[in-house]
Amino acid sequence: MGTFLRLLGISSDDNRIDQATGLTEKQKKLVQNTWSVIRKDEVRSGVLVMTTFFKKYPAYQQHFAAFKDIPLDALPDNKRFQAHCASIIAALNNVIDSLHDPGLMEASLTSLAERHKKRGQTKEEFENLKGVVLQVLGQALGRQFTPEVSEAWSKTLDVAFGKIYQVFAS
Repeated sequence: MGTFLRLLGISSDDNRIDQATGLTEKQKKLVQNTWSVIRKDEVRSGVLVMTTFFKKYPAYQQHFAAFKDIPLDALPDNKRFQAHCASIIAALNNVIDSLHDPGLMEASLTSLAERHKKRGQTKEEFENLKGVVLQVLGQALGRQFTPEVSEAWSKTLDVAFGKIYQVFAS
């Protein structure tokens, strides 16, 4: 039976749950494989996340001194905005790349959360961003965003954002 499953690309290890993240190996693979779509154009993907975020939560744009007074439709061409957007995708890259090294992921997310906490960002803002990231992933992946992929991403973002929330709570 194991040989048959391996021929189908399914390993008996795929259902093993990583105690540190709560994700199965299969869920990690699904996240990493689908993330490659976003990674192809990190600036464009980041711009999509942040413009969607600002459309849904317009007041949040005022938290960014570098582009708070720039009209939303002009933001995608603004290089400082693009740089910030690329840094968001880079942070998510770190999460995805360190799914097999939860300690590294936690250290990276702790640094990110500490910087944002000092700037006055809140857990609520990050929670809203998490929802936008899932929405944009669904749009970008289209039919690839199956219920199974959606669940894997939800769990991954819950783990990552949970680490961020721990810093906000301290």
